Amino acid sequence: MTVKRALVLLAIAAVPLLADLDYTVTNTNFTISQPSVFPGADTSYLYNYDRLRLRSDYTNGGFFATFIGDGVNYLGDDYIASDSFDYTKQLESDTPFKTQTSFHDYSGGTVYAKLYRLYGGYEDAENRLTAGLINVTMGVGRIWTPTNLFNPRNTYGLEPDEVFGVAALSYTRHLSGTSDLTVVASQKADGSFKYAARLKAFLELGDVAANAVRSDETLMLGYEIEANLADTGIEVRSEGAYIKNNSVASYHADSNTTEEESVAFFQGIVGADYGFENGITVVAEALYSSEKFAYNDILPNIDSEIFSNLVYSRFYMAATVSYTFNLFLDGSLLYIESFNDRNSRFVSPALTYTLNDFNSFTLGGMLQNGPAGSEFGSFGNTYFFEWQLSF
Repeated sequence: MTVKRALVLLAIAAVPLLADLDYTVTNTNFTISQPSVFPGADTSYLYNYDRLRLRSDYTNGGFFATFIGDGVNYLGDDYIASDSFDYTKQLESDTPFKTQTSFHDYSGGTVYAKLYRLYGGYEDAENRLTAGLINVTMGVGRIWTPTNLFNPRNTYGLEPDEVFGVAALSYTRHLSGTSDLTVVASQKADGSFKYAARLKAFLELGDVAANAVRSDETLMLGYEIEANLADTGIEVRSEGAYIKNNSVASYHADSNTTEEESVAFFQGIVGADYGFENGITVVAEALYSSEKFAYNDILPNIDSEIFSNLVYSRFYMAATVSYTFNLFLDGSLLYIESFNDRNSRFVSPALTYTLNDFNSFTLGGMLQNGPAGSEFGSFGNTYFFEWQLSF
């Protein structure tokens, strides 16, 4: 049975159970001032992005099912007609079936529908089986997750954890109270399969995991370590991956051509978290990559399994600080420094006001600074206002 057929049967099977479903509706609305996504372009756009999300969850004993669907609307003539939006429209899930409709234009805007998650399964004290359009979790990084070749977070996005699902079957066996084994099989858009295995156990130094991912294009061997630093309350972690890919598109300026080449490199992070009694939480993280890639090498690989691992610099350092001022007001700041021939930085402040259980408002920005031609110095700043309504 194909994954697509399994998803259809799952949806049909859920119909008689509608009376037992819990559901939530969330509308997320952004007003955004954004520069071009292409370096050096002296252009910015003001537009509105709106996502209406319906989520339904069903459980019965050990059985469970979840549906998450979105209606997405963009409003803004200049942005919709831009090359930046054409780039956005190319971003699709790497699945053997379409997870979103075509874009339907109207005066001043465009709209489409998207299937974000659809999965079901069974869980008991020793086993968990999940099938459908799912999120595969790998890695312990808060800012970067180099071992996650399924659902890597978009560090520089407005919503870093809003990532495409994968069509997969995932099984976890709890070997003991402190160890478990997870295996995953997913199908890609071209019909080929990607497999993963993760063995996690608690050792004297903390939680340790060994990861492996294999597909026709990629081999990844990785590790995870997460532990408390003595009795200090500081949580430390590390994650690393050896990645080999045989189909990275590489641009050759002398001939103005792009050819597929093999690459092999190591990428890893170390980090720490600490929450102070006064409500301040600090996260620090550093990323090292044995290889770095030029912009013209990264852009043609938008559909690559290792797209998120193709970085401009060998070394980054990052920190986030969050603070709860009171019951209604929260603030956060993300700072990332790119260490390269010419250093540059990415800074993202945000201030969130929670009006009540249903409404929250966020004012923020994504500020990029550095010399011309550097990683972040080549792009302008983004500013946004977000209103989230839940009911």
